[in-house]
Amino acid sequence: MSNLKQKYEEEVRPALMEHFSYKNIMQVPRLEKVVVNMGVGEGKENPKLLDAAAGDMALITGQKPIITRAKNSIASFKLREGMSVGCKVTLRGKTMYDFVTKLINVALPRVRDFRGISPKSFDGRGNYSLGLKEQIIFPEIEYDKIEKIQGMDITIVTTAKNDEEARELLKLIGMPFRAA
Repeated sequence: MSNLKQKYEEEVRPALMEHFSYKNIMQVPRLEKVVVNMGVGEGKENPKLLDAAAGDMALITGQKPIITRAKNSIASFKLREGMSVGCKVTLRGKTMYDFVTKLINVALPRVRDFRGISPKSFDGRGNYSLGLKEQIIFPEIEYDKIEKIQGMDITIVTTAKNDEEARELLKLIGMPFRAA
């Protein structure tokens, strides 16, 4: 069992049950999935960039990404429907817990001038999104071997009913929120 899942079951779940006075253990919010998305705008001109981004994402997450395609044609962006525009991975189970542990303990502290993540990036339904400007904060990425520095969006989907429950869950897991 991963350390984060063990921490959730031994420390976080009882603390949440007490804090929100839940009567049933199934009411306690938990992590459902983590979606990592990398948009590669230049991928339409240079397919090698898209392959490089997919390779980097596979190294970071430990799972092969799927290529995302444009849903609509946008003339001002010279984009046609069906063109490859990025890649994404949906993590669940052990790989999700391993990724969140790596994100909290290794990657986020390596961000330049890091003072914590924004406590306001919740969507109203208990899901949290954060954007990273560069993939080189992950230890698997070797700076010399990257084609282009890419950013990525990470969405943490929880079973929480509202933002307050999700914020408390992520805080207890160890997310480094900035003081509001």
